Amino acid sequence: MNLLITIIVLALLFDYINGFHDAANSIATIVSTKVLTPFQAVLWAAFWNIVSYFIAKYIIGEFGIANTVSKTVFEQYITLPVIFSGIIAAIVWNLATWWLGIPSSSAHTLIGGFAGSAIMSTIMRNGYTTSGLESIQGPVIISIACFIILAPLIGMVVSSILTILIQWICRKANPHKANKWFKRLQLASSGFFSIGFGLNDSQKVMGIIAAAMIAAHSSGLCLDIHSTSDLPDWVALSCFTAISLGTMTGGWRIIKTMGSKITKVTPIEGVAAEMAGALTLYLTEALKIPVSSTHTITGAIMGVGAVKRLSAVRWGVTRTLMTAWILTIPVSATLAALVFYFFGSNM
Repeated sequence: MNLLITIIVLALLFDYINGFHDAANSIATIVSTKVLTPFQAVLWAAFWNIVSYFIAKYIIGEFGIANTVSKTVFEQYITLPVIFSGIIAAIVWNLATWWLGIPSSSAHTLIGGFAGSAIMSTIMRNGYTTSGLESIQGPVIISIACFIILAPLIGMVVSSILTILIQWICRKANPHKANKWFKRLQLASSGFFSIGFGLNDSQKVMGIIAAAMIAAHSSGLCLDIHSTSDLPDWVALSCFTAISLGTMTGGWRIIKTMGSKITKVTPIEGVAAEMAGALTLYLTEALKIPVSSTHTITGAIMGVGAVKRLSAVRWGVTRTLMTAWILTIPVSATLAALVFYFFGSNM
């Protein structure tokens, strides 16, 4: 029971870190265009993060992404030490990328850590005679990994289309008045994106906690948890609250990268980028695929910059970001495997 409680606390800590790590996703453009101050922006985003809980609970009626994450590893290979090692690795990688100001994916960090520790556990259990890959659900991992490319690509295409459409509609408008109106509209678009962020990212930690409770039940604790649908309400509410508190803390290093280093964003472009990011997150929520809100909004910001001219996007910065995205799953998996090897196997 002590290990289960430790895992739940660490999972909520990761959720909190995820909030301040990814706060830039929904507020970077409204800060860079001076629609809100940084403090006002994080309060605004945190409010919509918590609203997303009630949308998932009472409107959507399920937590589909949490279910997908909990099934990353086959149930018979899930143990509390495996989950513990995965979360520790995810926290380390998230803090490292936050410190470096790199907007990496908390989602892929968590999934990579979970898979990596399960693989090492299986290898050690079988006396180093297997690759350990039989412990993970290949199709689930592959579908999640594909969206490392697809999420920013969809965000880029949608934001480019929205930018062109908005520019055509407003072609005869007074630039000063249009800019003033789109500053107001940015409040709505950032709110929509914050809802998508809450729906997507909070459920990832729910999936990990669900996996831990299922493993604890299988090992003899009478929790009567067999799937994510059996989770008590406090789990979901705690996950959505933790990410909201993290968002309120802010992540100023990453806000700087997202808000100005990729391309300079105007209020009109900010609306297009945030709406494109929100639509992409809502699509993946419907598909029950956990994606990176970071990847999504980065692609969207690149899209609005490319509409002006290709040189408006600082492609050197985006190459650095993409390298970090691609490395996230293997690096976090390796970290988790090492944590399990040195610590988890003795639990």
